[in-house]
Amino acid sequence: MSKTEAGEKKAKKKQNGIGSYYKVEETGLKRLRPSCERCGAGYFMADHGDRFTCGYCGLTRYKQQS
Repeated sequence: MSKTEAGEKKAKKKQNGIGSYYKVEETGLKRLRPSCERCGAGYFMADHGDRFTCGYCGLTRYKQQS
């Protein structure tokens, strides 16, 4: 007998789309993540806590420590 048959519901996965990279404001859209300096405006960098990394070219930019 599986978990779904026992009456437990399966948790839904969170949808991560392109909309999670922008914030809608009154004046327009704001980018939440930086763009890659080598690849251009169409490539967002991944946030890894202490650094940003481009998944396309591998450029790594470290965050400022304060």
